[in-house]
Amino acid sequence: MPVARLLAVAVALTMVLITGCAGNDEPPRPTGEISVATGNRGGVYAAYGAGYAELVERRLPGVTAPVLYTGGSVDNLRRVAAGEAEVAFTLADSAADAVEGLAPFSRPVPVVALAALYDNYVQLVVPSDSPVRNVTDLRGRRVSLGAVDSGTAVIAERILGVAGLSPDSDVAAERLDVRDSASALADGRIDAFFWSGGLPTAAITELRRTTPVRLVDLGDVVGALARSYGELYTETTVPAVVYGARSAVTTVSVPNFLVVRSDMPDAEAYWLTRLLFEGQRELIRAHPEARRLDRRTAIATYPLDLHPGAERWYRESRP
Repeated sequence: MPVARLLAVAVALTMVLITGCAGNDEPPRPTGEISVATGNRGGVYAAYGAGYAELVERRLPGVTAPVLYTGGSVDNLRRVAAGEAEVAFTLADSAADAVEGLAPFSRPVPVVALAALYDNYVQLVVPSDSPVRNVTDLRGRRVSLGAVDSGTAVIAERILGVAGLSPDSDVAAERLDVRDSASALADGRIDAFFWSGGLPTAAITELRRTTPVRLVDLGDVVGALARSYGELYTETTVPAVVYGARSAVTTVSVPNFLVVRSDMPDAEAYWLTRLLFEGQRELIRAHPEARRLDRRTAIATYPLDLHPGAERWYRESRP
C-alpha cells in the first residue's frame, strides 16, 4: 500500500476512535427511495451494486432501492451531486477530480465516502494474435476507451497520454461500454479496448468463450502514471488464473469507493454502511470482489472524507 494510503488509514482510524462517544442506541432506520448508481452492465459495479440494492431493500423495510445502470464513475458522481442517486460506486481518481472540481467536472462535487470497497484493475484487452504488446503499439489502431462519463475513459486517456499518444489523433477512439467493447472486439470492429474493473469482469470472461484474447502488460506506464497523477495509481498484477492466461500480467490498480452526498442524514449513512458488512456474505454471492471488504481498510477513503454516519458505525463496531 503506498505511503499516502497508509497515512490515510492511520489518520482515519484515529479520527474514528477519538470522535466523541455516541450513545449505543441504534439510529432510526431510513425509509423511502435509496437509488444505487452502479455502472456498465457486464461490469463489477453492476453486479455488486445490484446485490447491494437487493440487500438494502430486504433488510430495511419501507425502503425501495432502484438500481441505476450508468456510464460509470463520472456519471455516478454527477448523479449523486444532482440528487438523482443516493449512493454510488466510483473510482478514487474520479472522486479526487470531483471534490476538487477538476475536469471533467465544472465545479466541486459534495461527495463523501461510506467505505473503500476493493481495487479496480486496468485491463487492456486485445485478440490473442494481436501485434499490440505495449501501449505505444496502439498508435493508428481502433481502440475503445470506455463509455462516455466512465472512470475507464479517464484512466485510459491518462495512460495514452503518459505513453505519448493523443486519444484524439493517435488512435481511432471509440466510446463503448464494456459489453459493447467486447462485442466489437469479437466482430473485428475494434483492435483493443480498455476496461477498469474488478476481477473477474463478466464481459471479458464471456468474451473468452468465443474469442481468444489476452491482456496487454501495462508495466511500462505505471510509474509515469503515478508520477503524473499521484499515488492513487499503484502497480499490481492480474493473476493468470483469472482469465486462464499463461502468466500474470502487470497492470495498474485504483481503489473503489461507495459514496453519498455530504448532506445525507447521518442515520441513513450509518445504516447503508452497516448493511455492507452485515450483508457481506450476500454481497459475495453477487460478486466475489465483495470478499475484499474489510472494516480495517474500508476507512481508507483518501482523498474523500468519511460521512459522519459511517464514522459512527465504524466507531461503534470496533472490536
